[in-house]
Amino acid sequence: MAASWLTIFLMLALSSIYCVVSHPSPDMWFQGLFPPRVCLANAHTNTFYGIMFDAGSTGTRIHIYTFVQKNPGKQPPELEGEIFESVKPGLSAYVDQPEKGAETVKGLLKMAKEAVPCSHWKETPVVLKATAGLRLLPEPKAQALLSEVREVFEKSPFLVPNNSVSIMDGSSEGGMILSAGQLYGQNQMTVGTLDLGGASTQITFLPRSEETLEQTPVDFVTSFEMFNSTYKLYTHSYLGFGLKAARLATLGALEMKVVDGQMFRSSCLPERLEAEWHFGGVRYQYGGNKEGETGFEPCYSEVVKVVQGKLHQPDEIRRRSFYAFSYYYDRAVDTDLIDYEKGGVLEVRDFERKAKEVCDNMDRYTSASPFLCMDLSYITALLKEGFGFGDNTLLQLTKKVNNVETSWALGATFHLLQSLGLSH
Repeated sequence: MAASWLTIFLMLALSSIYCVVSHPSPDMWFQGLFPPRVCLANAHTNTFYGIMFDAGSTGTRIHIYTFVQKNPGKQPPELEGEIFESVKPGLSAYVDQPEKGAETVKGLLKMAKEAVPCSHWKETPVVLKATAGLRLLPEPKAQALLSEVREVFEKSPFLVPNNSVSIMDGSSEGGMILSAGQLYGQNQMTVGTLDLGGASTQITFLPRSEETLEQTPVDFVTSFEMFNSTYKLYTHSYLGFGLKAARLATLGALEMKVVDGQMFRSSCLPERLEAEWHFGGVRYQYGGNKEGETGFEPCYSEVVKVVQGKLHQPDEIRRRSFYAFSYYYDRAVDTDLIDYEKGGVLEVRDFERKAKEVCDNMDRYTSASPFLCMDLSYITALLKEGFGFGDNTLLQLTKKVNNVETSWALGATFHLLQSLGLSH
């Protein structure tokens, strides 16, 4: 009986949606040594795919989306599923080794070959959009990285559109996160989104009042079309205000030419700490204040200088609820404010409460990140002094909505498929 079940399993596997090739190693095909000879046709002609790479400052992520078009021309396609994976560090860490950076993308692309039926390879677009991590690099070095990635794409079996590898501007990043909400079935979006990356932070929401639109800087509002509907979005990406960039700003090291052996100190760090940290291809030496105060109050006075008076504060957001992603989620998990799997709902004041607990008892958190006090204090300052949220503003912290990773990638993939005429 066991043998017969094994036989059935193998038969099902061989008659699945993957390619049957005459050579033993799929990697050999990818390297261009052998072409595939036989590819089984896929019966699900109303199914199509999109591959989107998110090249962030801390890691590179691949989103492989599956869509089903039930009524072409009458209804938008529905998201059927997603395969997600990530690698660390991000492309910007390979600033002087662009070939190695491209290898990380190539490794993730192998997953796409396994996930997408070979009958759909030629019509499945693959795109990489870099965010704030590459925006901070010198232009020639960023382009060298992107050029190597583009070469990897062109050697792949997938559809490579024009401008398939690029650096995304901040307004697109924020807008795509919110537009993805339409794709999760939330057609009446009543919440905004907050995203905190390593190098930048984004805020996006649909304004309810004309007053908000009238009082908002012109470049903070964008018109956004999605399946024959037009929305006016408040969206902005603040470069240099991500969590890791904020660490450098707090230390006084952001955009500074670092001299070898130079030490940066902060009251947000354990007093006896001395260590080094690599970010954006630069090595920083940092430590705590050997003399002077430590704890929440002196730390907060340092981090608040990073954001105070530098971010726009629309009055409307004090009365809204927001989804909060990325480092908001991670730091809440690190300090047991929310469950890793389930996420949770917090008020802005909860971050401040936890920041005080950690900063005033740093010795109890020696096994955690040495930046934990600084990070929590910065998140508190960003939300309260930067964006102007009230203590009781509700934040829904989550990694997924309807089992799909929350990011701009889904909205961007839908727009890509529309622009290529692959969805109707």
